[in-house]
Amino acid sequence: MRGVIFDGTAPRVVEDLEVRDPGPGEVLVRIAAAGLCHSDLSVVDGTIPFPLPVVLGHEGAGVVEEVGPGVTHVAPGDHVALSTLANCGTCADCARGRPTMCRAAIGRPTRPFRRGDERLYNFASNSAFAERTLVTAVQVVPIPEAIPLVPAALIGCAVLTGVGAVLNRAKVDRGESVVVIGSGGIGLNVLQGARIAGASPIVAVDSNPAKEPMARRFGATHFVPSADAVREILPTGADHAFECVGSTRLIRQAVDLLDRHGQAVLLGVPPADAEAAFRVSSMYLDKSILGCRYGSSRPQADIALYADLYRQGRLLLDELVSRTYPLEDFAKAADDAHHGRVARAVLTF
Repeated sequence: MRGVIFDGTAPRVVEDLEVRDPGPGEVLVRIAAAGLCHSDLSVVDGTIPFPLPVVLGHEGAGVVEEVGPGVTHVAPGDHVALSTLANCGTCADCARGRPTMCRAAIGRPTRPFRRGDERLYNFASNSAFAERTLVTAVQVVPIPEAIPLVPAALIGCAVLTGVGAVLNRAKVDRGESVVVIGSGGIGLNVLQGARIAGASPIVAVDSNPAKEPMARRFGATHFVPSADAVREILPTGADHAFECVGSTRLIRQAVDLLDRHGQAVLLGVPPADAEAAFRVSSMYLDKSILGCRYGSSRPQADIALYADLYRQGRLLLDELVSRTYPLEDFAKAADDAHHGRVARAVLTF
C-alpha cells in the first residue's frame, strides 16, 4: 500500500508499505483524508525529535476496515475520526479525565508497519499518511456519515488542539478578551473556540495581511500586524493570550500582553531545547503561563461534540480546507504548508 515515510533524508511516497492485522483492542482504518500539520514537517526538519524510519501523518479520518478482539464501540464500515492519544484508560490521569497526561500516550511509539524486512514506527500513535493505519480502539471515534471525511480529518488535531485550548485549558468565559498570535491552522481554531465561548474582543495578530479575511471569518473582531498594536485595542491587556507560532520572542510578547489575572497559553512548538524569558515581577498580579498538550482534550467526548457543533453550523471545518492533494503530491502540499499558502492542506486517498 501507499504511504509517506521519512528515514532521515527526505520524506517520500512509497508503494510497498505493509501494516499488520489488528490485535486485541486495536482497529485497522482505511484512511480517506489526512490533514498536513506543521508537526509532521517538524519531524522532517528536526524540531520534533523522533525515531526513524517513521510513517508520517496524525490528523485523519476514514472507514473502519477491521477490529481486533474486545473492540465493541465501532465496527467495519463505520466512519471515524482519529485522535493521537493512545492512552491506557486506567491510570490516575485517565481516571481524572486527563487522557493527554497519560504516560502510556507520551513518547512510546510502536512499529506496526513494514517495508520488506524493515519495521517502521508510527507517528503520534497514528500515521494517517498511509492508505491503512493501525490504532488503538480509544483513538477511534465514530462520526455521522453525513459529515464529509475531508473536513472531518481536521477534527483530530487542529480542532482538538485549538478549540480545546480555549474551552478545556484556558476555560475562556463570555465577555473575556482574547489575543491569538498566529493565524495558521491552530490559530484559526483558537479564534473559533473563542467565538464559541463568547469571548470579546478577539484580536488576531499576524504579520501577513492576507490572513485577515480568514481570521475574521473564524471569529476575530480585530486583526493587527503586531503585538504593539494590541495595546490600542486592549490598553490594560488581555485576559487570555494564545501563542500559536512556536517563537520564543512571541511567547514573551504573549506574556507581556496580559492584564491582571491574565493567562498566556503556549500552543506553538519551538525547538525542543528552546528557552523563553519573561519579567518575573510582571507575574505577581496573578498572571499565569500555561502549557497545553493537544487542547487538554478528551477525544471520545470532544470529537463527538465538535462534530455536533459542525452540524449545527457553529464550528467551521470546510473553510479550514484550503486545498486537497492526492497522496502522490505530498511534496507540493508540504511546500505550500511550509510557506503559509494554505490554512490546511489535506491529502486524499
